[in-house]
Amino acid sequence: MVKNLVIVESPAKAKTIEGFLGKDFVVTSCYGHIRDLEKKNNGVDIENNFKPTYLVPDDKKVVVNDLKKLSKKADTVWLASDEDREGEAISWHLKEELKLEEKNTNRIVFHEITKPAILNAIETPRSIDYNLVESQQARRILDRLVGFEISPVLWRKVKPSLSAGRVQSVAVRLLVEREMEIDGFEAESKYRVVAVFYAEENGKKRPFKAELNKKFDTYREAEEFLNVCKDSEFTLSSLEKKPLKKKPAPPFTTSTLQQEASRKLRFSVSRTMAIAQKLYESGKITYMRTDSVNLSDLALGSAKQAITENYGPKYSHTRKFKTKQASAQEAHEAIRPTYLNQESVAGSKEEKALYELIWKRTIASQMSEAEIEKTTAKIDVSKSDYVFTATGEVIKFDGFLKVYLESTDDEENGKEDNAILPPLHKDQQFEYESITATERYSRPPARYTEASLVKKLEELGIGRPSTYAPTISTIQKRGYAERSERESKERNYSKLVLTGKGEIVSKKLTEVTGADKGKLFPTDIGILVNDFLMKYFPNILDYKFTATVEGELDDIANGKRDWAKMLDSFYWPFHDTVEEAIEKSERVSGERILGKDSQGRQVSVRMARFGAVAQILDTNDPEAKPMYAGLRNGQKLGSITMEEALELFKLPRTVGQFEEKDMVVAIGRFGPYIRHDGKFYSLNKNYDPYTIGADSAVLVIQEKRKKDAEKFIKAFDEDPEIEILNGRWGPYIKSGKLNVRIPKGTDANELAFDEVMKLVEEAAEKKGTDNKGGKKKAASTKKTGEKKTTAKKAPAKKTTAKKSTTAKKSTTTKKK
Repeated sequence: MVKNLVIVESPAKAKTIEGFLGKDFVVTSCYGHIRDLEKKNNGVDIENNFKPTYLVPDDKKVVVNDLKKLSKKADTVWLASDEDREGEAISWHLKEELKLEEKNTNRIVFHEITKPAILNAIETPRSIDYNLVESQQARRILDRLVGFEISPVLWRKVKPSLSAGRVQSVAVRLLVEREMEIDGFEAESKYRVVAVFYAEENGKKRPFKAELNKKFDTYREAEEFLNVCKDSEFTLSSLEKKPLKKKPAPPFTTSTLQQEASRKLRFSVSRTMAIAQKLYESGKITYMRTDSVNLSDLALGSAKQAITENYGPKYSHTRKFKTKQASAQEAHEAIRPTYLNQESVAGSKEEKALYELIWKRTIASQMSEAEIEKTTAKIDVSKSDYVFTATGEVIKFDGFLKVYLESTDDEENGKEDNAILPPLHKDQQFEYESITATERYSRPPARYTEASLVKKLEELGIGRPSTYAPTISTIQKRGYAERSERESKERNYSKLVLTGKGEIVSKKLTEVTGADKGKLFPTDIGILVNDFLMKYFPNILDYKFTATVEGELDDIANGKRDWAKMLDSFYWPFHDTVEEAIEKSERVSGERILGKDSQGRQVSVRMARFGAVAQILDTNDPEAKPMYAGLRNGQKLGSITMEEALELFKLPRTVGQFEEKDMVVAIGRFGPYIRHDGKFYSLNKNYDPYTIGADSAVLVIQEKRKKDAEKFIKAFDEDPEIEILNGRWGPYIKSGKLNVRIPKGTDANELAFDEVMKLVEEAAEKKGTDNKGGKKKAASTKKTGEKKTTAKKAPAKKTTAKKSTTAKKSTTTKKK
């Protein structure tokens, strides 16, 4: 018999917690959700008050069976899944599926994995919070209904295998609208004037910069002003010194952690959450899904002690932050280090970096304000009404800046705001070293990064801490957006310089502009799907409507709204919209006819099965077959020109011969390549398939051959398909599709065939594959024949939430 069985979500967490509890406790893991809605009939009985049908997926059956055996032997079962809605739902699913009795079941929660927190949770158990369960259940059903009804419409009207989602589609809309803003943006140029003046300091001339309060529209206006400056005097008309105080940012929430990790560490949203999960499960930080900025009294005390010991008492300033959002829920505490006296922790390079970021942010939030003196000097031009302004900052007391300064998404920083000015006084006159008028172009709105998109969703009230990372990942996996780069372009600009000798020198210069790295770009299919949904499902993509739904889910979590009634009020108008879209909408491909080529054939672009393509078709010849070419990276259906489209048909092209065989350049599904002697050689971004010459093509082939030769270690006559190769992490065995590690200390060159086969068979057994990497046939036949659900008419009679009084009992255990 087992006295106490504790069930947590992950094995890593189980291992950590087991060390805190005595011999009377067994800690095991359920590996996250153990049940989900069945796919048949959407898994939701709409007629029966939206009653869900849950099934244990095949990959969780072994886990569930093991848990059943353990729970039957236990006197008490402790459900210790995470403290948010998903965690509460996992506990409820465990209770239902394992058929746990109320009297022998305890629900415990904790927001940090420390011995005191775990023991306190054991001492203060509670029952399952069915409001949280119903809120999670309502969200899951709602998302299933939206996805399962809209997706088939997209399959029929746009392209097979597409999907829609209540939150993901809104995220794509944000990206598309921003891209439209950028496409419609026309850069305007103005001339910014900056002077370098001299001031006396300790008998020496010290230069400082000042900017004119006027930007000129034209070259001529800028030149006229510089001519005025030749004979002008420059006098300090006002000098203002203002003390300022800067306050630290609050501790991290899920959203702000994702944003700062993106800016400072260049982590993607999903990477940040994966690393944070490891830190949490190993007991190093508190729970990482939260929208609270609150810190516990214990944390405040620990922070004060750490700051006083490391920096002195004058750097300590205890403050309590309050969450601004009225919708903040699952609240407990901000993300912070478990032990604030630990400035660093053991772990991978990424874990150390993220932990240090969290530590600095938490400590800084409890430190004194930074005291700054800001100086603003205004300098008159005797023969003009315009004024030069010089600004500077002096830090009088660094306070929290000693530890941490929050980054921003603002990429435009052309001013010298943080310069330190020399000693200045009113009526002081200055000589200029130079006065420069530089042509500067206005910038389009910045594309979203993963983190700034999360920030925007949070501002709109769309999504919650647990949904940000999955949403960003989903829109990229679905092919609606891509995290990509755009190459820079050269642009000419003018500069006029009034030298200290009174001469105006004009220069024509070139700058590099337009480069975008690590930004989210909507794809053509993303734009096409968004346009379709905006036309036929405007409510689903409406920002306020989506935020209202989130608010209603919060009300359910707080016990203020009935989940079935909420679904009922949403579903029927939504379903009517689906029916109308099926009836009225036409199939779309985003086709644009660009014109006719020199031979009179029609040139167009459209969305095809594997992506956007250009097409040439002789409309006068019914027998003529169309010619196709895929669009290049960065080209869009909505903006590609006739010339750009025709350029695409120059491939494939023969660039020359090597070893008496043709080298043919083309673009395939996976990018540009060279075909030579039946083999394919990928071209990286350094080579343009449209311009690459024979010499460069030979170089690509030779470099690939060299790499392959360095990679090869050994092959076997007994089976030519089995090879020993050099990989990124050392030698390994390749057997068909299966890659097998070679144990440390083993000389790969000395391995015999029978030794290799033994390693291959052991690895294949573990992975459930045959020794060539193919999947083994299942011992038992799986159920097949489930058809994809299509958008179909709902029952003629609508059953509202009011008509059923037993539904609640059928989906959740009755509250006690």
